[in-house]
Amino acid sequence: MRIKSNIFSPKEQWASISILRNNDGKQHLPLACLAMTEKKCYTVAMEQYKKEFIDFMVQCQVLKFGSFTLKSGRKSPFFMNAGAYVTGSQLAKLGEYYAQAIHANFGDDFDVLFGPAYKGIPLAVTTVIAYQKLYGKEIRYCSNRKEVKDHGADKGAILGSELKDGDRVVIIEDVTTSGKSIEETYPIVTGQAKVTVVGEMVSLNRMEKASADCSKSALDTITEKYGFPARAIVTMKEVKEALTGTVLTPELVKEIDDYYAEWGCAEALSS
Repeated sequence: MRIKSNIFSPKEQWASISILRNNDGKQHLPLACLAMTEKKCYTVAMEQYKKEFIDFMVQCQVLKFGSFTLKSGRKSPFFMNAGAYVTGSQLAKLGEYYAQAIHANFGDDFDVLFGPAYKGIPLAVTTVIAYQKLYGKEIRYCSNRKEVKDHGADKGAILGSELKDGDRVVIIEDVTTSGKSIEETYPIVTGQAKVTVVGEMVSLNRMEKASADCSKSALDTITEKYGFPARAIVTMKEVKEALTGTVLTPELVKEIDDYYAEWGCAEALSS
């Protein structure tokens, strides 16, 4: 019996199962998967994948805990800054995490990764490289310029590949708190050509209300307003679960709980 998970590369998909062949030649499931369904085993693999990404964010000092003022004006006990990925190995690994998450959520039926300036530019570049490496498909990258270029062969507002009629696009960002960034990005993408936005992928679902008078998260609000799924590699609930007792002290856990009592979306408050 073999259990496939889309979150790993094709070369790695069977690794956790295939290595569990005893010397007698018989196939054996991992102990963690005994008496579990194929769906359950997939979930176990996802949890390990997410845990690795959470540790990766902390090790790279991308995910920090303390007191931070967000773009939305909220005071938060945690902050995620994708700009802290600064080395070649960090960016390469980050691209692999994004590629795996995009493949798991949206499959291969898309043509372009659009990363809004500025942080979205390296995200798009490293992810298309990783996607080709892991899944063998060439995906074009595209970003916008903050200042329109008025000279040269590539003048205009777009960096990288031009968007063409019929293109299927995945938008890639680091994080969204209130969903305001997509209000700028979506018109840029759809204004270039007759494209279809397949979905949006961010690193972290902060699981916060999009606004004071809305109980839904920013990602849910994006899906409701624009009609495409907005997904994250991990949620803040998973971050808290993985780091409580190590990185997260009881004091930090209380600060996070207090923050969510005020700003948590319905999903966060019910979990």
